[in-house]
Amino acid sequence: MTDSKVADLAGPGISTYEKVEKILPQNYMALQVPKDRMKALYMIKDYIEKGLADALNLQMVQVPLIVSKDSGVNDMLDRDGSRTPIEFPAGLGLEKRIEAQVVQAATKWKRMALKQFNCQTGEGINTDMRAVRKDYFLDHDHSSYVDQWDWEKVITADQRNLDYLTGVVKKIWNVIYGAGQLVKEEFPELNNGQYPDIPKELKFIHAEEILERYPDLPRKQRETKIIQDYPAVFIYGIGWPLADGYPHEMRAADYDDWITPGVSKAGNPIHGLNGDILVWNPVTKRRHELTSMGVRVTKETLVKQMEMAGLQEDLKLPYHQAILNDDIPLSIGGGIGQARTYMYLLRTAHIGEVTVTIWPQQLKDICAKKNIHVLQ
Repeated sequence: MTDSKVADLAGPGISTYEKVEKILPQNYMALQVPKDRMKALYMIKDYIEKGLADALNLQMVQVPLIVSKDSGVNDMLDRDGSRTPIEFPAGLGLEKRIEAQVVQAATKWKRMALKQFNCQTGEGINTDMRAVRKDYFLDHDHSSYVDQWDWEKVITADQRNLDYLTGVVKKIWNVIYGAGQLVKEEFPELNNGQYPDIPKELKFIHAEEILERYPDLPRKQRETKIIQDYPAVFIYGIGWPLADGYPHEMRAADYDDWITPGVSKAGNPIHGLNGDILVWNPVTKRRHELTSMGVRVTKETLVKQMEMAGLQEDLKLPYHQAILNDDIPLSIGGGIGQARTYMYLLRTAHIGEVTVTIWPQQLKDICAKKNIHVLQ
């Protein structure tokens, strides 16, 4: 049991294509032809970008695809070093070429960008972020090509609490729900009764509470259990070691605050000001993660989390120094998976039906047998 919990801490994917073949649905028939799916997809995109702008007071801004290695702003995604960014030298003719990285997400860049765009308290930015994550196992909902709405907003010290986080999450879910209702109205083929409607309400629950319910199960199995009861949930507290000694999932030490203590409604100690929205996907009949978000670290919580992760040396990097010297504001932010959201709202079996990227031939062969037509 211990080994299964350790293996489940980081690194997405199913791990073998034999398992992928088993979990992909039988007798699948896409609800839309690719051309109409693209129309619906861009309707969702437009609705969500405008909806987030209105709900959270965000402005769309440009976002980097490439950052310098020594800036420290690339997203390392976890704490075990298992997912590393693509690196290459840039700048032909320079005596010393720039050590560049393709972003894995814009998580840390966004917080610095709040200052660059002079965002005041209550104001924020949203981005149409593109990234490459080369160390993913490529399955039905993980791709090396990643697209996200990466957003960030300036907050006050008084707003660094679970109540504020909860209010933000509810606003985001209302936007996603509204996008789903819109496309169902505009595209009648999505209303054939084969799948249940998108849940209107989210269930909020802390990772400690889920562990209490299912103490012997590893994280993904615990998540599967909870979303079978509640088909849309927000799980608080991802990163801090739980009662069994393991975090719910590994989370990078230098953006989300997962160390701040609190008390549950039942009076038990909890930690963390972050979390994930997970839904039950009725097509794949599996857990489906849509978004991660959190209140960001202060200079005090940054130091503590970096010490826990054994990454104190990184505190010398420009991004970390900006936090330690109060050069950038307190904030809350997150990343909403675009393709994951399209996949969920348009009821597709594979992320390749809503995005174009590379897939191994083995997976393409499995999809062909399952009547799943991924875009090329």
